[in-house]
Amino acid sequence: MKNGLKKMLAVFFSSTLILAACSDGGEKEASSEKYKIGVTQIVEHPSLNAAFDGFKKAIEDAGINAEYEVQNAQGDNSSNTTIATNLVSANVDLIFANSTPSAQAVASATSEIPIVFTSVTDAVGAELVDSMEKPGGNVTGTIDAHPDAITNTMKFLKDELGAKNVGMVFNSGEQNSRAQVDAVKEMLKEMNMSVVEASVATSADVKQATESLIGKVDSMYIITDNTVVSALESVISVANENKIPMMVGEFDSVKRGGLAAYGFEYFDIGYEAGQMAVKILKEESKPADLPVQIPQKLKLIMNKDTASTIGIDVKDEWKAEFSE
Repeated sequence: MKNGLKKMLAVFFSSTLILAACSDGGEKEASSEKYKIGVTQIVEHPSLNAAFDGFKKAIEDAGINAEYEVQNAQGDNSSNTTIATNLVSANVDLIFANSTPSAQAVASATSEIPIVFTSVTDAVGAELVDSMEKPGGNVTGTIDAHPDAITNTMKFLKDELGAKNVGMVFNSGEQNSRAQVDAVKEMLKEMNMSVVEASVATSADVKQATESLIGKVDSMYIITDNTVVSALESVISVANENKIPMMVGEFDSVKRGGLAAYGFEYFDIGYEAGQMAVKILKEESKPADLPVQIPQKLKLIMNKDTASTIGIDVKDEWKAEFSE
């Protein structure tokens, strides 16, 4: 009798342990599901890096276990295309494309893998999506163009700084940049102001292109051009040396020495892109059904040191915040 009872208890406890082990194993498998995210970025500079930081933070905050395959083209478009091919071949679960050229390259490489972009100015013009409201296909994301940013910047240059001729250094081969320059030119026609263009192909051309504007312009506006922003210190040195006020397209460029920007934090648009990626990875939404988002906050940030260097008094009525 005692031996029989012992055997029954042994079987019971053994069965319980097996069930518990199966249960624990099942829970671990569910919670430890790992997603492979491919990341492509056209070049290294603070704004794009901040956007990637924001993206990763959103993934982390959602409890997503992610492994990143990160590749940077370092401004080389041929490398950009190779990176896109490599990420598709790696069979990643999702691709995060950080810049217009990066997004265009991966969108051309795959129509199957979900793509979420950020740091893109004109998603429709770049042929990444059918429309902002209904992207269609496998691509969606967040743009780095607030509808009021250029308008506010041009009004500030004219009304507050008395500018008439605005110098713009940009890579004409980057669709993102061409769209912004054209928008500025169209706007300035109505304001009796003009744009003086200086085109570059690589970051090595930036300083010489900026110097070519001296004597032709009374202000500058450096947009979110990856080639130029990656060599921004060259522009800043020329502008400051010649006492030319230089507005920029985003806050990181203000911190680096630009006079001011009407903008937003690239970390924020990266974070918002990450939130979209979470919905896609969890199969709550498809890229085709997630509208492209614009930046949520727009404000004026100024660099007091730069203002002092070029002899501009910061007025209280500008209601500006200041870079640290």
